[in-house]
Amino acid sequence: MIMVLDVDQAARDLAGGRLACPHCGGVLRPWAWAPVRTVRRLDGTSEPVRPRRTRCSSCHTTQVLLPAWCLPRCGDAAEVVGAALAANATGRGHRGIAADLDRPAATVRRWLRRVRGDHAEWLRRIAVTHLARLCPELVADLHPQPTVLGDAVNALAAAVYAYRHRLGVATDAWTLVAGLTGGRLLTPVPAD
Repeated sequence: MIMVLDVDQAARDLAGGRLACPHCGGVLRPWAWAPVRTVRRLDGTSEPVRPRRTRCSSCHTTQVLLPAWCLPRCGDAAEVVGAALAANATGRGHRGIAADLDRPAATVRRWLRRVRGDHAEWLRRIAVTHLARLCPELVADLHPQPTVLGDAVNALAAAVYAYRHRLGVATDAWTLVAGLTGGRLLTPVPAD
């Protein structure tokens, strides 16, 4: 799966043979569509999404070009999950967050459990890596938070700030976070 910030640009790049396979570097070519799914947004609306599938002309692996505002295998947009993570980082519990977001408490609890411990630390490391590349002077300004998730959210916010100001991108914060994490906001990276 490849997270794309600009779906239209990705479609043009795919048609022009300018997208490379993440496995072997070969040229990705259009190859059908993924099934349509409905994704709930923060404002309560739902949006149908039909991601483009691709296939590498060299190694023949397939990829899905997923809009970065979506998360893999999640019926809620990155902005919804991000709002839950940010609220939890400030000490809010899953029931209150679920009520605010109009989502089932069990769903929000599942999201929060997925970002405990190692995964929250991985999110922080990814954010610091991007921040160090884009604006190294801001790394020293990251102040410790009371929780590991708080540290991760703080570092992600700084990385979004650096990305927007250094590269002049005006994309939604949680969409950028989903892009920076490769869509792994809730999905732990497999062990090597």
